[in-house]
Amino acid sequence: MSRLCEDIDQRVKAFLDRPIEGDWSYLWIDATYVKVRQAGRIVSVAVIVAVGVNADGRREVLGMDIGPSEAETFWTAFLRKLARRGLRGVKLVVSDAHEGIKAAVSKIFTATWQRCRVHFMRNALAHAGRSSGASSRPSLQQPSPRTMPTRPRRNGGVSPTSSGPRCQSSPP
Repeated sequence: MSRLCEDIDQRVKAFLDRPIEGDWSYLWIDATYVKVRQAGRIVSVAVIVAVGVNADGRREVLGMDIGPSEAETFWTAFLRKLARRGLRGVKLVVSDAHEGIKAAVSKIFTATWQRCRVHFMRNALAHAGRSSGASSRPSLQQPSPRTMPTRPRRNGGVSPTSSGPRCQSSPP
């Protein structure tokens, strides 16, 4: 079992330390908290992840790290490591509105920062209140078809949100 875990650890380290090649125009970064055992105690730690999208539209996990919190210093070190590994061409960074993230992004990249729609909607729903009833207020949970992104499927077909060819109506 120890040899198996050692092999897995080496593969994960190789993945996380691999060079990042090419331009990655879009970068999504976020964190979640998990419980881990440290020195015989269970503590909460931040797991941060960066996902990039390149010019071809390919998405890839570019990095991941574990630290004590989402402090600006932790985000800055994480983003610097990505830059040292070759992350370049970032035009837009998308994340929640955590101040540590925003400060770190402004230090490392010249990219524009944008708040994640999911986090924005969670905050909007939390502030909308429930006293007026769900049926009397407009739905904030379903995006309008006009605001949904359009893109063709990889297999040449058309996704429901695609701007590709449409079925023609048959005559009456």
